[in-house]
Amino acid sequence: MIQRVTVPTLFPPPSYSHASVVEAGTRLAFLAGSVPLDADGKLVGEGDPVLQARQVIANLEEQLRAVGSSPDRVVTTDVYVVSGEPAVLSAVWEVVEASGLSTGPHSSTLIGVACLGYTGQLVEITATAVVPDGAGS
Repeated sequence: MIQRVTVPTLFPPPSYSHASVVEAGTRLAFLAGSVPLDADGKLVGEGDPVLQARQVIANLEEQLRAVGSSPDRVVTTDVYVVSGEPAVLSAVWEVVEASGLSTGPHSSTLIGVACLGYTGQLVEITATAVVPDGAGS
């Protein structure tokens, strides 16, 4: 069970929770950063952070399926975007919101960075998700 917490004494977040609490004994999956590469290792959406975010989400969904989880069971994410422009970060966040990851909503941090690991990479997302009993065993 995931309890989503929005702290009433803090500024209300637009589309995420301040914290997520998972009951002890629950299985968690800690996913490596999802990147905008296709199955052949080719960069998708060169120069376009929105297209890259869509590929990152698709890859993250594959990671979740592989461990027996799903986007609605994501507890927290870190969203990295190569940009210092709030409009670019917001455009990537809109992709995250539309993906189903914000169901709940989950706890998240949106971070503008100088660079990421692959040449041309503009977006990466790490995630922690609950894995239901009996899934991915």
